[in-house]
Amino acid sequence: MHSATMTSKGQMTVPKPIRDRLRLAAGDQVDFVVNERGEIVVRAATSDVKELKGLLRSGRSGKTAVRLEDMEKAILKAHTGTR
Repeated sequence: MHSATMTSKGQMTVPKPIRDRLRLAAGDQVDFVVNERGEIVVRAATSDVKELKGLLRSGRSGKTAVRLEDMEKAILKAHTGTR
């Protein structure tokens, strides 16, 4: 288990093994999510562009584009861990 100490300003240093696991770099943001069991989950808020591949459909293929509402729901679902 890894731990960190909070400063009087509310700041902490994320332990290196955790930064590595989350692939965090200087300037990256993290999300703190409360799951259904009341546990706090820390997730990297930045995403790799490759994860977006296939999300949008080409208008030339005769298929409709993804609606903004559907994209927002997918993003929220990915960050809250629901499936």
